[in-house]
Amino acid sequence: MTNKGKVWLVGAGPGDIGLFTLKGLQTLEQADVVVYDSLVGQGVLSRIPETARCINVGKRASHHTMPQEKINEVLLEEAKKGNRVVRLKGGDPFLFGRGGEELELLVKEGIPYEIVPGVTSPIAVPAYNGIPVTHRDFTSSLHIITGHKKQGAAYDIDFEALVRTRGTLVFLMGVSALGDICQALLQAGMEKDMPAAILQKGTTARQKKIVATVSTLEEEVKRQGIQTPAIIVVGKVCALADEFAWYEKLPLSGYKVLVTRPRELVSTMAEKLRVLGAEVLELPAIRTAPLKDQSKLYHAFEKLDTYQWVAFTSPTGVKVFFEEMKKTKTDVRKMRDVKIAAIGKGTQKALEERGLFPDLIPKVYDGETLGKELSHLCAGGEHILIPRAAMGNQEIIKALSEKSDIVLHDIPTYDTFYESQEVIDQKKAIEAGEISCAVFTSASTVRGFVQATPGLDYTKVRAACIGKQTKAAADEWGMETYMAKKATIDSVLDLVIELKEKTARKQEVQ
Repeated sequence: MTNKGKVWLVGAGPGDIGLFTLKGLQTLEQADVVVYDSLVGQGVLSRIPETARCINVGKRASHHTMPQEKINEVLLEEAKKGNRVVRLKGGDPFLFGRGGEELELLVKEGIPYEIVPGVTSPIAVPAYNGIPVTHRDFTSSLHIITGHKKQGAAYDIDFEALVRTRGTLVFLMGVSALGDICQALLQAGMEKDMPAAILQKGTTARQKKIVATVSTLEEEVKRQGIQTPAIIVVGKVCALADEFAWYEKLPLSGYKVLVTRPRELVSTMAEKLRVLGAEVLELPAIRTAPLKDQSKLYHAFEKLDTYQWVAFTSPTGVKVFFEEMKKTKTDVRKMRDVKIAAIGKGTQKALEERGLFPDLIPKVYDGETLGKELSHLCAGGEHILIPRAAMGNQEIIKALSEKSDIVLHDIPTYDTFYESQEVIDQKKAIEAGEISCAVFTSASTVRGFVQATPGLDYTKVRAACIGKQTKAAADEWGMETYMAKKATIDSVLDLVIELKEKTARKQEVQ
């Protein structure tokens, strides 16, 4: 019997990856094939596993990459091959997402499926703009209507019935027909001064709102400009937009930050940026993998108690070191008389998670300072083990080598690979001015970013760098570089806030 695959219809939410559901993320991470829409946020797309095959079916108003019937067939074909197929859709699959149509063929062919609902834009986008879609003092009902219609055709909507509800009306996909919608509501008896709003790219850094009335909204849109996707909200609750505004008050609202990181590491930086209001595009720039031949490290394990120091230069170095200790059944008690050095806070945290507290963390978190401070603590004749990346920089070695009687065991334990993200075009996003700044936490992530963006004019990249070596790597490519005062995550966050404020001041002058 052939192994039947399965299809999951997954709602990706309105854009902000923080609004992507836990079940949606768990399902996506196990996908063999991902069939996705243009309206899926980049943050969600960045979480597609590298092993999954991706099929872009487009589907944005009047720009269809693939007809709906063909999409239905693709889902069927991929499931029949035995794949775990995730149909990733912006918003919710069953709210004007044509999810029902996609299920019909699957049901007919006996293909198993599941639905993972998504946070929907008619509620989330107004919320991010300070508009509650219901409020006891204003309305007791909410109505969601598709504003899409064929060009030249009349609306098949009972506008008079909508007006009689006295509820909040949310029109999706109606930007191009804004004038027709407002006119139809007025003709159906709606008051001219009824508050109305149009909300652009809600829950993202490009979020923008225009609040007016049903009779003036079209005119205001012509004056101020709006981009799709956007939703139209009509109702008394729109008058609360300024009073209840919250997103734009966050320090990094409206700022889109590219964060590069090793694939294996969860980015604390990205989470902290999101708390401050930034839209974060988090992309793995490098991937690390333990060396297949660890014979040099295993030899060091045999004489672990003869070292005076073990110096760790990255969280990955810590992780690989202790994983290999476990494989070889090397008892950690062999390190009882060994002192430990850590290059910075991230490495310190990785050690503390394993019950080890560093004896040395340099004042400046880089290899040169670590080497100098460690050298200063050595009387002479010490044996120092440095388990680290095969392509690690030489600053720590140079600094330690200044003391000729120190014996260094510089042992490569893992390799670094640069990788690109096929689903997201970083180069295009930067050239279009969508990325406010890029955050780099190591020289290797700078190199990984460059490898993933061939042909990019790097003078267009505003780089927030954690330290000297990282800045030097970005300077080599002509980036507009800025360095944090301290080599810590919090100091980099302060730097990003400063860069946003600097941009705002420049725009005010212009």
